Amino acid sequence: MFKPADLFDLSQTGHAALFDGCNFAWDALKKIESYLANVPKQNPPRRFPGASIGEKVFIGEGTTVEPGVLIKGPAIIGKNCQIRHNAYIRENVIIGDGCVVGNSSELKNSLLFNGVQAPHYNYVGDSILGHKAHLGAGVKISNFKLFPGNIFVEVDGQPFDTGLRKFGSLLGDGAEAGCNAVLNPGSILGRGAIVYPNVFWRGILPANMIAKNKAEIEVVVKRPRGR
Repeated sequence: MFKPADLFDLSQTGHAALFDGCNFAWDALKKIESYLANVPKQNPPRRFPGASIGEKVFIGEGTTVEPGVLIKGPAIIGKNCQIRHNAYIRENVIIGDGCVVGNSSELKNSLLFNGVQAPHYNYVGDSILGHKAHLGAGVKISNFKLFPGNIFVEVDGQPFDTGLRKFGSLLGDGAEAGCNAVLNPGSILGRGAIVYPNVFWRGILPANMIAKNKAEIEVVVKRPRGR
């Protein structure tokens, strides 16, 4: 499930060329910076009052950029997206058509396929989110491990060096992570997979599987204080 076509419908991005020659989907992350070396010029530039937008940024027709947004670039943002108040889009970001990047969400060195939603307090670093993948409020995709060395992924039962010091997650088409979930470095969610809210996830979740906590909730009688 590590090949690009195993996780993603490549017709749902205008940047499928990033995956050319990639044996593993995460290899596309190594190409984003060079791919964005020549961002198409926008003439005339689109104006978004109250937003701060770098020079190497292309924004598609129908996309709204609300006041308070910072887009450093280089970046390409597709058509009919919503880039909401206080979103922070850092270097080397590609966003497809019909995407939502919301309040206090931060992106860097990532590719979002069409229809992706990262709408509330999300961090997306060094990651690829497939068609209509969705992050609940507060989901964090961790891209850097505490110990030295590259990120490893288990391939055929053996640890495999991805060659990446920073690597967040791959979310297949339609995958979802619930509110306040954390996806640890090198996590891979197959198509339609779901990580429930508050889950601290590490590793590989196959397509159409659900990861959820089993923590028990205690319900007790409410009693007045002092009795």
